[in-house]
Amino acid sequence: MSVHPEKEKWEAAASKLMKGKSPDVLNWKTPEGITVKPLYTAEDLEGLDATNTLPGFAPYVRGPMATMYAGRPWTIRQYAGFSTAKESNEFYRKNLAAGQKGLSVAFDLATHRGYDSDHPRVAGDIGKAGVAIDSVEDMKILFDGIPLDEMSVSMTMNGAVIPILAGYIVAAEEQGVKHEQLQGTIQNDILKEYLTRNTYIYPPEPSMRIISDIMSFCSKEMPKYNTISISGYHMMEAGANSVLQTAFTLADGVEYVRAALKSGMDVDTFAPRLSFFFGIGMNFFMDIAMLRAARLLWHRLMSQFNPKNPKSSMLRTHCQTSGWSLTEQDPYNNVIRTTLEAMSAVLGGTQSLHTNSFDEAIGLPTDFSARIARNTQIIIQEESQVCKVVDPLGGSYYIESLTQAIVDEAQKIIDEVEELGGMAKAIESGMPKMRVEESAARKQARIDQGLDVIVGVNKYKLANEKIDFEVREVPATVRDEQVARLKEIKASRNPIAVEKALTDLTNAAKNGGNLLEAALPAVRARATLGEISDAMESVFGRFTATTRCISGAYASEYSDKNKEVIDAIRKRCDNFLEKTGRRPRMLVTKMGQDGHDRGIKVIASSYADLGFDVDISPMFQTPAEAAKMAVENDVHIVGASSLAAGHKTLVPALIEELKKLGADDIIVVAGGVIPPGDYDYLYDKGVKAVFGPGTPIPESADKTLQLIEKKYIQ
Repeated sequence: MSVHPEKEKWEAAASKLMKGKSPDVLNWKTPEGITVKPLYTAEDLEGLDATNTLPGFAPYVRGPMATMYAGRPWTIRQYAGFSTAKESNEFYRKNLAAGQKGLSVAFDLATHRGYDSDHPRVAGDIGKAGVAIDSVEDMKILFDGIPLDEMSVSMTMNGAVIPILAGYIVAAEEQGVKHEQLQGTIQNDILKEYLTRNTYIYPPEPSMRIISDIMSFCSKEMPKYNTISISGYHMMEAGANSVLQTAFTLADGVEYVRAALKSGMDVDTFAPRLSFFFGIGMNFFMDIAMLRAARLLWHRLMSQFNPKNPKSSMLRTHCQTSGWSLTEQDPYNNVIRTTLEAMSAVLGGTQSLHTNSFDEAIGLPTDFSARIARNTQIIIQEESQVCKVVDPLGGSYYIESLTQAIVDEAQKIIDEVEELGGMAKAIESGMPKMRVEESAARKQARIDQGLDVIVGVNKYKLANEKIDFEVREVPATVRDEQVARLKEIKASRNPIAVEKALTDLTNAAKNGGNLLEAALPAVRARATLGEISDAMESVFGRFTATTRCISGAYASEYSDKNKEVIDAIRKRCDNFLEKTGRRPRMLVTKMGQDGHDRGIKVIASSYADLGFDVDISPMFQTPAEAAKMAVENDVHIVGASSLAAGHKTLVPALIEELKKLGADDIIVVAGGVIPPGDYDYLYDKGVKAVFGPGTPIPESADKTLQLIEKKYIQ
């Protein structure tokens, strides 16, 4: 091994500056468990898997295309959708006129979960976290004036993927666009739903069949269309570090390849159309290395299937900057965070990119914030000169070493998944979900101690923070509009044709047949998204997850010098037990159809570590169901988590349901993505405390405990 001739001099100089200490004390242990040294030299490159490779050639570490951005920049593809199809269409057309190159559609939670807008379970969800789509008529409005033979369209949809993709196809047909002209991506990644995002409908087995059916149909009918986007983004948002995101995302990909092969498809028929979706956070160099490592690992993993087409082993990816890293406090800092994350994705070699808006820790993006987010990418492309060189960080001692470290660590986890029988079996065992939740709890503990700095949250805080800016709010009247349109469609369609098409779809689910192909006549006949979902649910059933959470991870991350904070809260919980005969008991609930559960899992596990008795509700509860559970479990307090803008509907409804049950003595607090302007509204409705994004766990636990102590022991 060659050693840099001046390295001893550097070590001596560093030791002198460190007052005699070894430079090794500067080593940093990342959340992934990777040791990062303060200095890297050429000797760190010896023996690495992918040194001296070229872009566009296996194993594609330096990029899947030979010229990368020197030949063509990445696609600017902003993920957006809200309210009605008409409003979203106007938003899309403005962005396309301003320089956006492709569409990326966000659907509301009712749509994701296969419910029409008039379903009683989704009263607080319509149009809030995406656009409401109930039928092909909505889909036609969504793409009005947008030529689908020219525009690449990405759609983030997994649970209700059959009616949504069928609706897109039929909307294109009615524009005069042939199937083979369609280009874009459907996410169609159901395994990560069971792992993190939770917007599933059916159990795993029929859901995997749906994926195979879509791959089969599109490989024949839509050769330009990407049939699956294997997503690590929601794993990252749920708390996965870069190694976990890499390992579990690629393991999902292998599972989908095996499912397609099992259905009789040839690997080179579908594998070239697989794409990936990674989340990019604030560990700048780690995530550059993550994308490079993922390409090497995917090439390695695909070799077991003996593909003949080189594109079958080539990982292409979309990236999105982190929503979780955005802060409610000092929110203009989020512009800088998003810029850094965008640069990380670009230097890692992404094929397309979405940049989040600075106000997304508070509400939906406004036109103003969306413009800044979009222009972030345009400025990087046009002004930074980053597009002039292919893989500008290739050969960096640090980047190449970090890439290899991620490859090695991720491979260990992939091997562990394989030993469990593949990703589907691993998910059944609960292993991936627990690893991600443990990672999230540990991260929160580091933030709460100030070990991981969040500017404006736990360091450099504004003394008197008062920042006012516009927050986009989706009115409750959106649901009224959708319900009215549903009534019109049902009154004007041919009921016999609809019934026959839905019966045929149910028979295909029961007896075999391609489900996407079978759904197209139902869409053409104006069957609704909910009716099409129900036609399959009558055969497959609706999946219900078991809610579990970890214990001990949050507290174990506290150093001895910081433990007095949590010890003080534990002592108060013990005191409450002494005086009342039981511990302070809390129900943490997530009402509505939003499946993001990082917040409630971190709260539940950390509060349990602090000495509370904690119940965690099943996902997707109605206010009535949450109130009933609170009463049956005899809790002192309910913590309602909100992320998808349903707080003004769901939290007051919960308080009313508690009153109906004679349990208005149960305290209600709320947390999550709640605009500061809504706090007084919630207080007026009876909420006793509101904890916004970035609130340290000990701070919220202290306030929660004060409320319980005041009511029950003072």
